[in-house]
Amino acid sequence: MKRIALFINSLQKGGAERVMVNLAEYFHARRYDVILVTQYKREEEYSISPEIRRVYSEPDAMQLQGGRLHNFCVRFWTLRKIWRAYQPDVILSFLGKNNLMAVMTAAFFPCKVAVSVRGEPTMEYEGRFLQTLAKLVFRFADGVILQTRQAQGFFPRAVRKKSILLPNPLNPQFVNRRYIGERENVIVAAGRLDENKNHAMLIHAFAKLSAEFPNMKLVIYGEGELHAQLEALAAEKGLSDRISLPGSVTDIADKICSARAFALTSNTEGMPNAIIEAMALGIPVVSTDCPCGGAAALITDGVNGLLVPVGDAYALSDALRKILSDAAYAAALSDCAYKTVQAFYPEVVNKKWEDYLREL
Repeated sequence: MKRIALFINSLQKGGAERVMVNLAEYFHARRYDVILVTQYKREEEYSISPEIRRVYSEPDAMQLQGGRLHNFCVRFWTLRKIWRAYQPDVILSFLGKNNLMAVMTAAFFPCKVAVSVRGEPTMEYEGRFLQTLAKLVFRFADGVILQTRQAQGFFPRAVRKKSILLPNPLNPQFVNRRYIGERENVIVAAGRLDENKNHAMLIHAFAKLSAEFPNMKLVIYGEGELHAQLEALAAEKGLSDRISLPGSVTDIADKICSARAFALTSNTEGMPNAIIEAMALGIPVVSTDCPCGGAAALITDGVNGLLVPVGDAYALSDALRKILSDAAYAAALSDCAYKTVQAFYPEVVNKKWEDYLREL
C-alpha cells in the first residue's frame, strides 16, 4: 500500500473532520503518498501540511445546470476521474453519502475501498431509501469501519462480516496534558451549537444547581445556528453573568483543562472525541447515554465517569452535583478516566487504522 486517498465533504471543524486530518498527517509522516479529496473548502477548516495534496471533487457551477439526475451524474464522473488520475491503492471515505459515492465511483478500479460510518447510522442515512441503499452498497465495499457494536447491529450480516470497530485517535494536542492542581469553579462543554448537541439541556441542569453553587460558572465552546437561542435561554434563567458561549477557539485544551466537570448532552453520537479529550485532561465527565453507544463504550458509569438518560436535565444536574460536592469522588473518576484514555493515544490507534488498511 503506497497511495491513500482520503475522502470527506470538507475539513470544517468537527469530530469526523479532525480524525480525518489526524490520519492524513499520520500517513504522510509514515511516507505514504496521501491525497485528501473534499467536495468543498469551507471557512474555519482544520489546517493540513502543505505537502498533502488537496483535491476538490465538486464540479464547476456551470456544469451543474441540469436536474438532480444530471447533477448526480456530473458529480459521479468527476469523482471517478479523480480516482482514475490518482490511482490510489486504497480509498478511505468518511460520512453518509460520501461512503456511497466512494464505493460506486471506484467500481472496477483495482483500488480497495473502506467506508466509515462516524455516528448513529439512522442519522447518517436518514429515511428508508438511504438506509436500504447503504445496506446494499456496503456489501460491495472492501472494508467497513464502525465505532460501536450498536452501529454494527444496524447492518445485515453480509456487511457485519466485513466490518471492524476502530476507535478515534486522541487529538495530539491533548496528549500528556493532564491538569494537576486546584480546579476552577467552571463546568465546560464543547461542540457544535445545534439541536443534536442539546446544550439547552445543560443550561437547564445548570440552572437547577446555580443556587447551591453560587460561584460556579458554565462555559459552552462552539459555534452553530442555536448560538443566539442558547444565549436567550441563559438570560431567561437570569444567568447571563454565569453562562458564557465564547464560540470556537483554537486552544481548547488550554481553555478547559482546569474545569471541575465536562458535560456532553448529545441526543446521538458516534465515538465522542470530546469525551476522550476531556478524560485525557483529567476532567470528570458526565455524558448522556446516547445512541449509537459511543459514550457507554467509553464510560463505565460511576467508575470513570457518569452516564445520564438522553434529555434528562434532572439526572444531569444530580450527576454534576455528585462531582461538584465531593472532591474525592471527582478525583477518583478522573484517575480512572485518565487510565482509560491511554488506549486512545494516537500512536496506538493510528497504527490500528494503518494495519487494517494494509490488510485490505
